Amino acid sequence: NFATIYYDVLPKLWDLTGIWLYRYSPKGFTGEIAHTLIFFFTYNLITTTINLPVSYYSTFVLEAKFGFNKSTVTLWVTDLFKGQALGIALGAPLLSAFLAIVQKTGNSFFYYLFLFGIAVQLFAITIYPIAILPLFNKLSPLEEGALKTGVEGLAKRLEFPLNSLFVIDGSKRSAHSNAYFYGLPWKKHIVIYDTLIEKSETEEVVAVLSHELGHWSLSHTTKLFGIAQIHMFYIFALFSAFINNRSLYQSFGFHKQFPIIIGFILFSEALAPMDTVVKLLMNILSRKFEFEADEFAVRLGYSTELAKSLIKLQIQNLSTMDADWMYASYHFSHPILPERLGALGWSSSEKKADPRTADDDKSSVATGREL
Repeated sequence: NFATIYYDVLPKLWDLTGIWLYRYSPKGFTGEIAHTLIFFFTYNLITTTINLPVSYYSTFVLEAKFGFNKSTVTLWVTDLFKGQALGIALGAPLLSAFLAIVQKTGNSFFYYLFLFGIAVQLFAITIYPIAILPLFNKLSPLEEGALKTGVEGLAKRLEFPLNSLFVIDGSKRSAHSNAYFYGLPWKKHIVIYDTLIEKSETEEVVAVLSHELGHWSLSHTTKLFGIAQIHMFYIFALFSAFINNRSLYQSFGFHKQFPIIIGFILFSEALAPMDTVVKLLMNILSRKFEFEADEFAVRLGYSTELAKSLIKLQIQNLSTMDADWMYASYHFSHPILPERLGALGWSSSEKKADPRTADDDKSSVATGREL
Protein backbone atom coordinates (compact mmCIF):
# COMPACT_ATOMS: atom_id res chain seq x y z
CA ASN A 1 0.00 0.00 0.00
CA PHE A 2 2.84 2.38 0.83
CA ALA A 3 4.52 1.80 -2.54
CA THR A 4 1.20 2.18 -4.35
CA ILE A 5 0.66 5.60 -2.80
CA TYR A 6 4.30 6.78 -2.84
CA TYR A 7 4.81 6.04 -6.55
CA ASP A 8 1.35 7.27 -7.63
CA VAL A 9 0.44 3.82 -8.97
CA LEU A 10 -3.31 4.46 -8.88
CA PRO A 11 -3.42 7.61 -11.08
CA LYS A 12 -0.81 6.20 -13.48
CA LEU A 13 -2.65 2.91 -13.86
CA TRP A 14 -5.98 4.70 -14.24
CA ASP A 15 -4.56 6.82 -17.07
CA LEU A 16 -2.95 3.78 -18.73
CA THR A 17 -6.13 1.69 -18.64
CA GLY A 18 -8.00 4.70 -20.00
CA ILE A 19 -5.68 4.71 -23.01
CA TRP A 20 -6.24 0.99 -23.51
CA LEU A 21 -9.99 1.50 -23.33
CA TYR A 22 -9.87 4.29 -25.93
CA ARG A 23 -7.62 2.39 -28.35
CA TYR A 24 -8.65 -1.23 -28.09
CA SER A 25 -12.12 -1.57 -26.60
CA PRO A 26 -15.02 -2.67 -28.81
CA LYS A 27 -17.60 -0.12 -29.82
CA GLY A 28 -20.05 0.58 -27.02
CA PHE A 29 -17.69 -0.55 -24.25
CA THR A 30 -17.05 2.93 -22.88
CA GLY A 31 -17.71 5.08 -19.83
CA GLU A 32 -16.65 4.93 -16.21
CA ILE A 33 -17.95 1.41 -15.55
CA ALA A 34 -16.02 -0.06 -18.51
CA HIS A 35 -12.90 1.89 -17.51
CA THR A 36 -13.23 0.72 -13.90
CA LEU A 37 -13.52 -2.94 -14.92
CA ILE A 38 -10.32 -2.76 -16.96
CA PHE A 39 -8.54 -0.85 -14.18
CA PHE A 40 -9.71 -3.20 -11.43
CA PHE A 41 -8.79 -6.45 -13.17
CA THR A 42 -5.43 -5.05 -14.32
CA TYR A 43 -4.66 -3.96 -10.76
CA ASN A 44 -5.75 -7.36 -9.45
CA LEU A 45 -3.53 -9.13 -12.01
CA ILE A 46 -0.53 -7.04 -10.96
CA THR A 47 -1.02 -7.63 -7.23
CA THR A 48 -1.64 -11.35 -7.78
CA THR A 49 1.58 -11.63 -9.79
CA ILE A 50 3.55 -9.77 -7.13
CA ASN A 51 2.18 -12.09 -4.43
CA LEU A 52 2.96 -15.32 -6.32
CA PRO A 53 6.42 -15.85 -4.77
CA VAL A 54 5.02 -15.42 -1.26
CA SER A 55 2.14 -17.79 -2.00
CA TYR A 56 4.51 -20.38 -3.48
CA TYR A 57 6.89 -20.12 -0.51
CA SER A 58 4.02 -20.39 1.98
CA THR A 59 2.63 -23.52 0.31
CA PHE A 60 5.67 -25.45 -0.91
CA VAL A 61 8.34 -24.37 1.57
CA LEU A 62 6.81 -23.28 4.86
CA GLU A 63 3.80 -25.61 4.93
CA ALA A 64 5.86 -28.47 3.48
CA LYS A 65 8.56 -27.98 6.11
CA PHE A 66 6.08 -28.90 8.85
CA GLY A 67 4.36 -31.66 6.90
CA PHE A 68 1.13 -29.81 6.09
CA ASN A 69 1.32 -29.32 2.35
CA LYS A 70 -0.30 -32.05 0.26
CA SER A 71 -0.77 -29.95 -2.85
CA THR A 72 1.15 -30.14 -6.11
CA VAL A 73 2.39 -27.36 -8.35
CA THR A 74 -0.18 -28.38 -10.95
CA LEU A 75 -3.02 -28.16 -8.44
CA TRP A 76 -1.70 -24.85 -7.10
CA VAL A 77 -1.58 -23.34 -10.60
CA THR A 78 -5.01 -24.76 -11.45
CA ASP A 79 -6.49 -23.22 -8.29
CA LEU A 80 -4.89 -19.90 -9.22
CA PHE A 81 -6.47 -19.84 -12.67
CA LYS A 82 -9.83 -21.00 -11.34
CA GLY A 83 -9.76 -18.21 -8.76
CA GLN A 84 -8.96 -15.59 -11.38
CA ALA A 85 -11.69 -16.88 -13.70
CA LEU A 86 -14.23 -16.78 -10.88
CA GLY A 87 -13.08 -13.27 -9.99
CA ILE A 88 -13.83 -12.10 -13.51
CA ALA A 89 -17.08 -14.04 -13.93
CA LEU A 90 -18.54 -12.88 -10.61
CA GLY A 91 -16.60 -9.70 -10.02
CA ALA A 92 -17.47 -7.97 -13.29
CA PRO A 93 -21.29 -7.97 -12.85
CA LEU A 94 -21.07 -7.24 -9.11
CA LEU A 95 -18.67 -4.33 -9.57
CA SER A 96 -20.75 -2.99 -12.46
CA ALA A 97 -23.88 -3.13 -10.31
CA PHE A 98 -22.06 -1.39 -7.44
CA LEU A 99 -20.99 1.48 -9.69
CA ALA A 100 -24.39 1.75 -11.40
CA ILE A 101 -26.16 2.04 -8.04
CA VAL A 102 -23.86 4.86 -6.95
CA GLN A 103 -24.27 6.66 -10.28
CA LYS A 104 -28.05 6.40 -10.53
CA THR A 105 -29.34 6.80 -6.98
CA GLY A 106 -27.79 10.13 -5.95
CA ASN A 107 -26.70 10.96 -2.42
CA SER A 108 -28.87 8.24 -0.91
CA PHE A 109 -26.95 5.52 -2.75
CA PHE A 110 -25.77 3.92 0.48
CA TYR A 111 -29.28 2.66 1.27
CA TYR A 112 -29.41 0.83 -2.04
CA LEU A 113 -25.84 -0.42 -1.72
CA PHE A 114 -26.74 -1.82 1.68
CA LEU A 115 -29.71 -3.75 0.27
CA PHE A 116 -27.58 -4.89 -2.66
CA GLY A 117 -24.90 -6.13 -0.23
CA ILE A 118 -27.43 -8.22 1.69
CA ALA A 119 -28.73 -9.72 -1.54
CA VAL A 120 -25.19 -10.59 -2.65
CA GLN A 121 -24.47 -12.34 0.66
CA LEU A 122 -27.65 -14.42 0.44
CA PHE A 123 -26.83 -15.28 -3.16
CA ALA A 124 -23.30 -16.31 -2.17
CA ILE A 125 -24.59 -18.53 0.65
CA THR A 126 -26.88 -20.26 -1.83
CA ILE A 127 -24.55 -20.58 -4.82
CA TYR A 128 -21.24 -21.31 -3.08
CA PRO A 129 -21.85 -24.98 -2.17
CA ILE A 130 -23.57 -25.68 -5.48
CA ALA A 131 -21.32 -24.02 -8.05
CA ILE A 132 -18.10 -22.79 -6.43
CA LEU A 133 -16.95 -25.27 -3.79
CA PRO A 134 -17.09 -28.27 -6.19
CA LEU A 135 -14.58 -26.48 -8.43
CA PHE A 136 -11.92 -26.82 -5.75
CA ASN A 137 -12.95 -29.75 -3.55
CA LYS A 138 -14.96 -32.94 -3.71
CA LEU A 139 -17.84 -33.34 -1.29
CA SER A 140 -18.90 -36.91 -0.60
CA PRO A 141 -21.84 -38.05 1.52
CA LEU A 142 -20.71 -39.33 4.91
CA GLU A 143 -20.85 -43.10 4.92
CA GLU A 144 -23.19 -45.02 7.18
CA GLY A 145 -21.69 -45.83 10.53
CA ALA A 146 -21.18 -44.70 14.09
CA LEU A 147 -20.08 -41.18 13.13
CA LYS A 148 -23.09 -40.51 10.92
CA THR A 149 -25.42 -41.91 13.55
CA GLY A 150 -23.80 -39.77 16.25
CA VAL A 151 -23.96 -36.54 14.22
CA GLU A 152 -27.55 -37.12 13.13
CA GLY A 153 -28.49 -37.89 16.72
CA LEU A 154 -26.85 -34.66 17.87
CA ALA A 155 -28.67 -32.66 15.19
CA LYS A 156 -32.00 -34.21 16.12
CA ARG A 157 -31.38 -33.57 19.81
CA LEU A 158 -30.75 -29.85 19.10
CA GLU A 159 -33.48 -29.59 16.42
CA PHE A 160 -30.81 -28.49 13.98
CA PRO A 161 -32.26 -28.41 10.41
CA LEU A 162 -29.70 -30.83 9.01
CA ASN A 163 -30.18 -31.55 5.32
CA SER A 164 -26.97 -33.36 4.44
CA LEU A 165 -23.66 -34.58 5.87
CA PHE A 166 -20.53 -34.31 3.75
CA VAL A 167 -16.88 -35.29 3.94
CA ILE A 168 -14.55 -32.90 2.12
CA ASP A 169 -11.22 -33.99 0.65
CA GLY A 170 -9.18 -31.40 2.50
CA SER A 171 -6.22 -33.80 2.50
CA LYS A 172 -5.81 -33.08 -1.22
CA ARG A 173 -4.18 -29.77 -0.30
CA SER A 174 -3.35 -29.76 3.40
CA ALA A 175 -3.06 -31.88 6.53
CA HIS A 176 -4.97 -29.29 8.58
CA SER A 177 -8.29 -30.40 10.09
CA ASN A 178 -11.63 -28.65 10.47
CA ALA A 179 -15.42 -29.02 10.45
CA TYR A 180 -18.15 -26.49 9.76
CA PHE A 181 -21.76 -26.00 8.72
CA TYR A 182 -23.37 -23.72 6.18
CA GLY A 183 -26.69 -23.01 4.53
CA LEU A 184 -29.91 -21.08 4.88
CA PRO A 185 -31.78 -20.99 8.23
CA TRP A 186 -34.15 -23.80 7.26
CA LYS A 187 -31.64 -25.98 5.36
CA LYS A 188 -28.20 -26.64 6.83
CA HIS A 189 -25.30 -28.80 5.70
CA ILE A 190 -22.42 -30.11 7.81
CA VAL A 191 -18.97 -30.59 6.29
CA ILE A 192 -16.25 -32.63 8.01
CA TYR A 193 -12.67 -32.70 6.77
CA ASP A 194 -11.38 -36.17 5.95
CA THR A 195 -8.26 -35.33 7.97
CA LEU A 196 -10.37 -34.77 11.09
CA ILE A 197 -12.10 -38.14 10.69
CA GLU A 198 -8.79 -39.87 10.07
CA LYS A 199 -7.04 -38.45 13.15
CA SER A 200 -9.87 -38.41 15.70
CA GLU A 201 -12.12 -40.82 17.51
CA THR A 202 -15.81 -40.82 16.60
CA GLU A 203 -16.91 -39.20 19.88
CA GLU A 204 -14.23 -36.52 19.49
CA VAL A 205 -15.57 -35.56 16.05
CA VAL A 206 -19.10 -35.40 17.47
CA ALA A 207 -17.76 -33.26 20.32
CA VAL A 208 -16.23 -30.82 17.83
CA LEU A 209 -19.57 -30.61 16.04
CA SER A 210 -21.40 -30.08 19.32
CA HIS A 211 -19.23 -26.99 19.74
CA GLU A 212 -20.00 -25.83 16.19
CA LEU A 213 -23.73 -26.42 16.59
CA GLY A 214 -23.49 -24.55 19.89
CA HIS A 215 -22.73 -21.45 17.82
CA TRP A 216 -25.96 -22.07 15.92
CA SER A 217 -28.07 -22.88 18.98
CA LEU A 218 -26.83 -19.80 20.84
CA SER A 219 -27.50 -17.62 17.77
CA HIS A 220 -23.85 -16.64 17.44
CA THR A 221 -23.94 -16.92 13.66
CA THR A 222 -27.09 -14.79 13.49
CA LYS A 223 -25.60 -12.16 15.79
CA LEU A 224 -22.37 -11.99 13.79
CA PHE A 225 -24.35 -11.73 10.57
CA GLY A 226 -26.37 -8.86 12.05
CA ILE A 227 -23.22 -7.08 13.24
CA ALA A 228 -21.71 -7.50 9.77
CA GLN A 229 -24.77 -5.83 8.23
CA ILE A 230 -24.54 -2.90 10.65
CA HIS A 231 -20.85 -2.53 9.85
CA MET A 232 -21.56 -2.65 6.12
CA PHE A 233 -24.24 0.04 6.43
CA TYR A 234 -21.83 2.17 8.47
CA ILE A 235 -19.12 1.80 5.78
CA PHE A 236 -21.43 2.75 2.92
CA ALA A 237 -22.99 5.65 4.83
CA LEU A 238 -19.56 7.04 5.71
CA PHE A 239 -18.42 6.57 2.12
CA SER A 240 -21.29 8.76 0.94
CA ALA A 241 -19.70 11.64 2.85
CA PHE A 242 -16.29 11.01 1.26
CA ILE A 243 -17.25 10.41 -2.35
CA ASN A 244 -17.59 14.10 -3.22
CA ASN A 245 -14.43 15.15 -1.39
CA ARG A 246 -12.36 16.45 -4.30
CA SER A 247 -9.39 17.29 -2.06
CA LEU A 248 -9.08 13.59 -1.18
CA TYR A 249 -8.76 12.69 -4.86
CA GLN A 250 -6.39 15.57 -5.60
CA SER A 251 -4.11 14.63 -2.73
CA PHE A 252 -3.47 11.31 -4.46
CA GLY A 253 -2.95 12.55 -8.02
CA PHE A 254 -6.50 12.68 -9.37
CA HIS A 255 -7.02 16.29 -10.47
CA LYS A 256 -9.35 16.01 -13.45
CA GLN A 257 -11.15 12.70 -12.97
CA PHE A 258 -12.83 11.48 -9.80
CA PRO A 259 -13.65 7.78 -10.33
CA ILE A 260 -15.97 6.10 -7.84
CA ILE A 261 -13.74 3.05 -7.41
CA ILE A 262 -10.71 5.22 -6.66
CA GLY A 263 -12.72 7.13 -4.08
CA PHE A 264 -13.70 3.86 -2.43
CA ILE A 265 -10.09 2.59 -2.40
CA LEU A 266 -8.80 5.84 -0.86
CA PHE A 267 -11.69 5.88 1.60
CA SER A 268 -10.82 2.32 2.66
CA GLU A 269 -7.21 3.35 3.25
CA ALA A 270 -8.31 6.34 5.33
CA LEU A 271 -10.63 4.09 7.34
CA ALA A 272 -7.92 1.50 8.09
CA PRO A 273 -7.05 2.89 11.58
CA MET A 274 -10.70 2.61 12.62
CA ASP A 275 -10.76 -0.97 11.32
CA THR A 276 -8.10 -1.90 13.87
CA VAL A 277 -10.54 -0.93 16.62
CA VAL A 278 -13.31 -2.93 14.95
CA LYS A 279 -10.98 -5.93 14.66
CA LEU A 280 -10.14 -5.73 18.37
CA LEU A 281 -13.80 -5.57 19.40
CA MET A 282 -14.80 -8.39 17.04
CA ASN A 283 -12.02 -10.63 18.33
CA ILE A 284 -13.12 -9.99 21.92
CA LEU A 285 -16.68 -10.91 20.97
CA SER A 286 -15.50 -13.95 18.98
CA ARG A 287 -13.51 -15.32 21.94
CA LYS A 288 -16.55 -14.80 24.17
CA PHE A 289 -18.65 -16.83 21.73
CA GLU A 290 -16.02 -19.58 21.63
CA PHE A 291 -16.14 -19.96 25.41
CA GLU A 292 -19.94 -20.07 25.28
CA ALA A 293 -19.90 -22.74 22.53
CA ASP A 294 -17.45 -24.81 24.61
CA GLU A 295 -19.75 -24.48 27.62
CA PHE A 296 -22.66 -25.59 25.43
CA ALA A 297 -20.74 -28.75 24.48
CA VAL A 298 -20.02 -29.38 28.17
CA ARG A 299 -23.75 -29.21 28.98
CA LEU A 300 -24.31 -31.83 26.28
CA GLY A 301 -21.85 -34.11 28.05
CA TYR A 302 -18.85 -33.75 25.72
CA SER A 303 -16.41 -32.07 28.09
CA THR A 304 -13.72 -34.75 28.04
CA GLU A 305 -14.09 -35.57 24.35
CA LEU A 306 -13.94 -31.90 23.35
CA ALA A 307 -10.84 -31.30 25.48
CA LYS A 308 -9.08 -34.29 23.92
CA SER A 309 -10.07 -33.16 20.45
CA LEU A 310 -8.84 -29.61 21.06
CA ILE A 311 -5.48 -30.94 22.20
CA LYS A 312 -5.19 -33.19 19.16
CA LEU A 313 -6.14 -30.39 16.77
CA GLN A 314 -3.69 -28.04 18.47
CA ILE A 315 -0.86 -30.53 18.05
CA GLN A 316 -1.78 -31.61 14.53
CA ASN A 317 -2.16 -28.02 13.31
CA LEU A 318 0.94 -26.86 15.24
CA SER A 319 -1.11 -23.99 16.64
CA THR A 320 0.16 -21.62 19.30
CA MET A 321 -0.08 -23.27 22.73
CA ASP A 322 0.34 -20.04 24.66
CA ALA A 323 0.57 -16.33 23.93
CA ASP A 324 0.86 -12.96 25.60
CA TRP A 325 -2.63 -11.86 26.65
CA MET A 326 -2.29 -8.43 25.02
CA TYR A 327 -1.08 -9.88 21.71
CA ALA A 328 -3.81 -12.52 21.78
CA SER A 329 -6.49 -9.91 22.54
CA TYR A 330 -5.83 -8.17 19.23
CA HIS A 331 -4.70 -10.96 16.91
CA PHE A 332 -6.60 -14.08 18.02
CA SER A 333 -10.27 -14.75 17.30
CA HIS A 334 -10.15 -17.92 19.46
CA PRO A 335 -8.97 -18.35 23.06
CA ILE A 336 -5.62 -20.05 23.45
CA LEU A 337 -5.64 -23.73 24.41
CA PRO A 338 -4.83 -23.39 28.16
CA GLU A 339 -7.73 -20.94 28.56
CA ARG A 340 -10.16 -23.28 26.82
CA LEU A 341 -9.01 -26.35 28.75
CA GLY A 342 -9.29 -24.40 32.01
CA ALA A 343 -12.84 -23.35 31.16
CA LEU A 344 -13.69 -26.97 30.31
CA GLY A 345 -12.41 -28.06 33.70
CA TRP A 346 -10.02 -30.50 32.06
CA SER A 347 -7.04 -31.98 33.88
CA SER A 348 -4.59 -34.64 32.82
CA SER A 349 -5.31 -38.19 33.93
CA GLU A 350 -1.62 -39.04 33.72
CA LYS A 351 0.57 -38.91 36.78
CA LYS A 352 3.70 -36.83 36.67
CA ALA A 353 6.75 -39.01 36.18
CA ASP A 354 9.57 -39.19 38.72
CA PRO A 355 12.42 -37.06 37.32
CA ARG A 356 15.05 -39.65 38.25
CA THR A 357 13.12 -42.42 36.51
CA ALA A 358 12.56 -40.22 33.49
CA ASP A 359 16.27 -39.41 33.36
CA ASP A 360 17.22 -43.08 33.57
CA ASP A 361 14.83 -43.90 30.76
CA LYS A 362 16.07 -40.87 28.75
CA SER A 363 12.47 -39.72 28.46
CA SER A 364 10.90 -36.34 29.02
CA VAL A 365 9.20 -35.33 32.23
CA ALA A 366 5.41 -35.33 31.87
CA THR A 367 4.06 -31.89 31.10
CA GLY A 368 0.61 -32.33 32.66
CA ARG A 369 -1.05 -32.44 29.24
CA GLU A 370 -2.70 -35.55 27.90
CA LEU A 371 -1.30 -35.33 24.38
